[in-house]
Amino acid sequence: MRRTRILTAVLALAAGLLAGTPPALAADSTAKVSLAADTYTWKNARIDGGGFVPGIVFNRSEKNLAYARTDIGGAYRWQESSKTWTPLLDSVGWDDWGHTGVVSLASDAVDPNKVYAAVGTYTNSWDPKNGAVMRSSNRGASWQKTDLPFKLGGNMPGRGMGERLAVDPNKNSVLYLGAPSGKGLWRSTDSGVSWSQVANFPNVGNYQQDPSDTSGYASDNQGIVWVTFDESTGTSGNATRAIYVGVADLQNSVYRSTDAGATWTRLAGQPTGYLAHKGVLDAAGGYLYLSYSDKGGPYDGGKGQVWRYATATGTWTNISPVAEADTYYGFSGLTVDRRKPGTVMATAYSSWWPDTQIFRSTDSGATWTRAWDYTSYPNRANRYTMDVSSSPWLTWGANPSPPEQTPKLGWMTESLEIDPFDSNRMMYGTGATLYGTENLTNWDSGGQFTIKPMVQGLEETAVNDLASPPSGAPLLSALGDVGGFRHTDLTKVPSMMFTSPNFTTTTSLDFAETNANTVVRVGNLDSGPHIAFSTDNGANWFAGTDPSGVSGGGTVAAASDGSRFVWSPAGTGVQYTTGFGSSWSASNGIPADAIVESDRVDPRTFYGFKSGKFYVSTDGGATFTASAATGLPSGDSVRFKALPGVKGDVWLAGGATDGAYGLWHSTDGGASWTKLSNVDQADAIGFGKAATGASYQTLYTSAKIGGVRGIFRSTDKGATWTRINDDAHQWGWTGAAITGDPRVYGRVYVSTNGRGVIYGDTSDTSGGGGTDPTDPTDPTPTGACAVTYKITNQWSGGFQADVQLSNTGSSAWTGWSLGWTFPNAQTISQTWNAESAQSGSTVTAKNVGWNANVAAGSSVSFGFTGSWSGTNGKPTAFKLGDQACTVA
Repeated sequence: MRRTRILTAVLALAAGLLAGTPPALAADSTAKVSLAADTYTWKNARIDGGGFVPGIVFNRSEKNLAYARTDIGGAYRWQESSKTWTPLLDSVGWDDWGHTGVVSLASDAVDPNKVYAAVGTYTNSWDPKNGAVMRSSNRGASWQKTDLPFKLGGNMPGRGMGERLAVDPNKNSVLYLGAPSGKGLWRSTDSGVSWSQVANFPNVGNYQQDPSDTSGYASDNQGIVWVTFDESTGTSGNATRAIYVGVADLQNSVYRSTDAGATWTRLAGQPTGYLAHKGVLDAAGGYLYLSYSDKGGPYDGGKGQVWRYATATGTWTNISPVAEADTYYGFSGLTVDRRKPGTVMATAYSSWWPDTQIFRSTDSGATWTRAWDYTSYPNRANRYTMDVSSSPWLTWGANPSPPEQTPKLGWMTESLEIDPFDSNRMMYGTGATLYGTENLTNWDSGGQFTIKPMVQGLEETAVNDLASPPSGAPLLSALGDVGGFRHTDLTKVPSMMFTSPNFTTTTSLDFAETNANTVVRVGNLDSGPHIAFSTDNGANWFAGTDPSGVSGGGTVAAASDGSRFVWSPAGTGVQYTTGFGSSWSASNGIPADAIVESDRVDPRTFYGFKSGKFYVSTDGGATFTASAATGLPSGDSVRFKALPGVKGDVWLAGGATDGAYGLWHSTDGGASWTKLSNVDQADAIGFGKAATGASYQTLYTSAKIGGVRGIFRSTDKGATWTRINDDAHQWGWTGAAITGDPRVYGRVYVSTNGRGVIYGDTSDTSGGGGTDPTDPTDPTPTGACAVTYKITNQWSGGFQADVQLSNTGSSAWTGWSLGWTFPNAQTISQTWNAESAQSGSTVTAKNVGWNANVAAGSSVSFGFTGSWSGTNGKPTAFKLGDQACTVA
């Protein structure tokens, strides 16, 4: 993963959430607010990985319980039965989008049901909110949150160090958290509910990647970077006495307490001139192992060392796998084999070329072997084989010269963990995926071990644009860092990302509406062209020619018949061309950096938007004229699209909270606009197949409607809206792009900033509908009903269940109340998408405001977590009011 990941999607994100806009007048609409309920199934369009995995955490007391953290895409739990990862933070909503960045994870060894996540994406102004510690007593199925008085940086420099968050292995009510930005060391004594600063900790850190950075990104003090307990110095129920803490200070990087945190001292004799990225304590061997780099990572690092500290004697030993003079990288990834004391491994995390390196010792660091060695330069002998058949794009379509190989062993390899219950299993994260092996000990016997992607279910791409053509592949995506993909099957990983050229980030793409084989994409590249074309629906590509001055992708639009293109790149003004971009001409009448789109009927009509003004060209992009319309958002956090099949029908979403913000519609090519009064805020707009009997295509938007943030669908031109996601499926920020599928009614593709491409399918094939939930009447539903009750997750003492209630009658419900009795005295602890009450074993679940209306033939779903003891039997009877329901 390249350095561009730092700002991919975030600058647009920050602009969308933070940029101010002056007040603007807007035309009104008489459309009635109407929110209805629908049942959707949500999945990822599979890419498998795509981003940096800076942390992997195995529970020390329960086999097969493991977690992974990502820098912008949430946290995941390992599912051993399917060898997949389950996302845990999809419930993070729009206002808390920064809490999808996870700076640290901790799994409780005393109570494996408990897991903690320290969340927050940026410590500078890009993230407007403070960080938080999220705690779960059901392995991440649901969470409670404590807000902190400072920010955390899951996507900041130094994010691969850690873990900053740790649970006392003897007294699990005690946790420590290392903070950035000079905020020091923090402690909780009530299982993460409340936190206070450890006032006597002597060093808040001082290391900055780049003190001159005025954005506050690289100039932030990286602070306290890890906490490690020596479990041998405590007994069950009593606080561990020896605690080690790593500090981002090149001269004073390791501190210790021997009295359970009452006092702290700098470890005498420690190395200087380096940052301790990791501190891993092997209590059985009596050693604290430390991996050092001269930089904070995850990209930089030119020198490094590995040291061993004897906890009983205080003796320091340099056990570096290679001499410092021979390093051009730092060390970070560090792990010990809990089954084989003395076995330790480390990574050269910042070695990009020719590859990363992994080192292994079975004698406590006295001697080492490497994952690969030179035979005679540039030829290599590898101790491993790599099988990326499950994620073939990891070769990047490259054909490098030795000693470089494809696929690479990795880069940004800051997380490395041996399974504490299985010496043969190791996982490590890279900038693009999570790799693993299940025959690691072949390394020691002289054989080869096999490395494979161990990443299914973990989706971590930032999505900039989406397209669903009427023919060919159902989905084309523009992504940060990995460019983008053509999905011919949403359930399978594509064989390769877009190549020829490989953009580091694709910023925009489009297809010709009446000739979907013609596709164009633009993006960022360190050197080379910034535009590419395809004549076979994105299966194969060829590079175009850049106009003079282009420095980045910007936005691009294809004429409806593919005969011409308009491009608004970074670095120069808007350009147009006929054919495939062998030469370009400057467009007149439109400012540089305008957002451009095409009319989906007239091949000579293009549209643009910049700073509150809408622009129209009717001569193929040669000249643009500003519309006289007023009241549009004055900032540039806007997405707009023209409706397929209708000339001049354009929808525009965007704005900011301190100015015009919402959804606008034009039927005359942007000459005039109507603002929908029933949409509070909107950030992206898209179209999909019309509902049965509807005369207008289905609208989809990421918006705030009726005071609720979510993903919405309208089958009646925006007169009424259905929220189609729920509180368990929010995915943080979803404002970059959205589109329906022109071939499948109800299918919608949603962009996320770190959780990949989400797609949803509806169970409502009738086209939905509904009435106003603000109607004061609350009739009792009548007619037939059916219930599906499914236990989706179960653990010792707890479980999670989903309930689907179907209206199998002939009349719509305008409110519902479902009752049942638990057979084994189970108790509900938390409910979503419904309000629940329980008396003894009897439960009543009622609709919330937005899902009161359920059309005949439609369904509504809700879920809950609960506790059980002995047996967790399913209820056998459900009643909707007085009406007994069929149990599926």
